[in-house]
Amino acid sequence: MRKPALILSLALLFMSGLVFAQEEVNTHDPLKAEHSVDELQLLTAPLTLEQLTAEAAKWQSRVQAAMSGVARLKVEALTATGDRVSKIHDEINALSTRRVEIVDKYNLILDAMELKGGDPELISTYRQYITGAIASEFQATDAKTILSRAVDWTISVDGGGSLMVRIATILGSLFVLILAAKLVRSIARRGIRRISNLSVLLQDFLLKVIYWLTFAIGLMIVLSVLGIDITPLFAVVGGASFIIAFAMQETLGNLAAGLMIMINKPFDVGDLVDTNGILGEVEAVSIVSTTVRTLDNQVVILPNSQVWGSIITNVTVSPVRRVDMVFGIGYGDDIETASQVLQGLVSSHPLILKEPKPNIKVHELADSSVNFICRPWVKTENYWDVYWDLTRQAKEEFDKAGVSIPFPQRDVHLYSET
Repeated sequence: MRKPALILSLALLFMSGLVFAQEEVNTHDPLKAEHSVDELQLLTAPLTLEQLTAEAAKWQSRVQAAMSGVARLKVEALTATGDRVSKIHDEINALSTRRVEIVDKYNLILDAMELKGGDPELISTYRQYITGAIASEFQATDAKTILSRAVDWTISVDGGGSLMVRIATILGSLFVLILAAKLVRSIARRGIRRISNLSVLLQDFLLKVIYWLTFAIGLMIVLSVLGIDITPLFAVVGGASFIIAFAMQETLGNLAAGLMIMINKPFDVGDLVDTNGILGEVEAVSIVSTTVRTLDNQVVILPNSQVWGSIITNVTVSPVRRVDMVFGIGYGDDIETASQVLQGLVSSHPLILKEPKPNIKVHELADSSVNFICRPWVKTENYWDVYWDLTRQAKEEFDKAGVSIPFPQRDVHLYSET
């Protein structure tokens, strides 16, 4: 008999435990006005939508009571005289500050309702009440009270003082972030510069990426520490990424072309290149464009997609270049004499290399002249100096040797009929 009784007792104890647990679930500590914002955030987290809806109604009553108190004091201020007027204004300011705190906490509860799928119309009605009541109260407030409240808010720790501290914190954080990003970039530069197979363009690009990535990560950390929710920012960026990508197709194409230029290294900063009909020295390559300074000192900015999609001739990539020149002499002039003149000019010029050997040959019997090719080898930086020197010296030495440089001419033969 004891065993069934024991089982019955355990069953009753189990049922009572379930009832007690259910009562614990259905009841919760009320959200009091004395709770801070941080405390309310923790207390609202486990509440159900029904419980939050009930709390919202209670807090609307609290907001209404606070606003009613302010309204009664303003009515009293209309007929008050003497020192009582100043006291009433002080009471209005104190109660208004208290009301602002209650409204902030009320908005927190409404936010919790919205997160848990609350009725949008009901939440909108609650928010509209707050907005309309505050607007109506502001319209009915005299200028002296508004000025007094503005001054009190400015000098208060929770008002203007808090705002100034927050602004100073943000500015100081930005300054520290810039210094930190520069420090990280400086450290990264030491490592990147040691990689010899990376072009200067790619090195500069990587350093810029490191700088802005460090700044962005630091900024997100600062915003999180300041209590600013950055989750909506990610949602906005993710939702707008498709639209941004569609609207910036050409810019993204330039970005991809810029990366291809930096990775494949068809040229580097300081190289003399010929592309898209532009001959000049490369000054910089950004993620979207290439800046070239022409030989006559004009700055030309080319989109990267056009540079990468066209023929690129890198003039200075090789340390040695061949100077291709053509000299024409008259058909009546001595070929050997002209050849000796050119051989002497090439062998005596200090900037012309001995190896590879220069090539001087009779190349063409043209319409008006016998053409020689003269192809000496020089260092790339001496190309134009040698070209201009040989052109001048060839004319002077041909004149001394009696070798003519003919201009285009045509022989005309006349036939007469008898």
